[in-house]
Amino acid sequence: MKSGQTIGVKEIARKANVSIGTVDRVLHNRNGVSNATKQKIIEIIKKYNYEPNIVARRLASRRVLKFATLIPAVSEETDYWQFPLDGIVKAESELKDFGISVRKFFFDLGDKNSFSEQTAKILKGKFDGILISPVFTEDTKDFAESCKKRNIPVVFINSDIPGLNNLCYIGPDLFNSGYLSAHLANFIIKQNEKVLVLNISKAADSMYYIQRKEDGFRSYFDQRSKKVEVLSLNIRKTEYNSIKKELLDVFSKHKIKLVFVTNSRVFYVARFFEDQGLSDVSLIGFDFIEKNLAYLENETIDFLICQKPAEQAYQGIMALYNHLVKKENVEKTHHMSIDIITKFNYKFYRN
Repeated sequence: MKSGQTIGVKEIARKANVSIGTVDRVLHNRNGVSNATKQKIIEIIKKYNYEPNIVARRLASRRVLKFATLIPAVSEETDYWQFPLDGIVKAESELKDFGISVRKFFFDLGDKNSFSEQTAKILKGKFDGILISPVFTEDTKDFAESCKKRNIPVVFINSDIPGLNNLCYIGPDLFNSGYLSAHLANFIIKQNEKVLVLNISKAADSMYYIQRKEDGFRSYFDQRSKKVEVLSLNIRKTEYNSIKKELLDVFSKHKIKLVFVTNSRVFYVARFFEDQGLSDVSLIGFDFIEKNLAYLENETIDFLICQKPAEQAYQGIMALYNHLVKKENVEKTHHMSIDIITKFNYKFYRN
């Protein structure tokens, strides 16, 4: 636990190697604790920003605050969503002493109906705060409006949808993620060469975050004197054989020099490059997952753009806590850093 983060009585006792009762005596200035132990506990309280008034208020109320989270399920295709789940679990563990419970809901990233089914369950559950990844734009708008009517604060992570009444957004600046990727591409490609923007998703047309990345990528080259032809391809069937078929078609028609993949499925393209012996085509994509790292190591993938998904989810839960428990104002937009990962620094990166 880092300095400045929330800490509970049990954690103070563990760090000081004393009983909870001993901590309680120090907090209430009662006798029976040696000066050395008392000083040790006080130092821990100061270091980790313990807030006894909030704990007392929460315990006195005897009401459990219920948070719901809705993110895509971890799948064999991509383990990206394990990182946000880890962030949720971490925040849940730190807040349990504050009378806060977190119920986790999951949907199929390729199935809009599963998203709608889960949002319906959440609305019936009478939750006090909600964290979601707003993958499907129109469905998210409907859900956000329903939450607004119920006065339920909602935090978005991973992707934002402007103009909605959500409490806040914590995640990447989508446009600038694409813009930065184009800046990297500009160092690689030459005048009049062709670049392919590749969206591999079953429902790319309903996903705001994919379009914004492409918009940022195109905008960069629109502002440059270097002539670069930017092509775009949406692949709906996400199993490898279907991806391979569509890539074979586009590569037979165009001399592509660089591919920019707008999500974590860049490993499929790296596999295609190796299958076809395409050593002269550069590749940029997203996310620090095992399937991508193998291709980053052998330099089939040139760059990965990463934006700390575990931290997004952790900060999202803490935003709900700060708003509902501490009654603090929450920053409407909190953009994560845009990290450029290569073969030469990935071993030192923490997602």
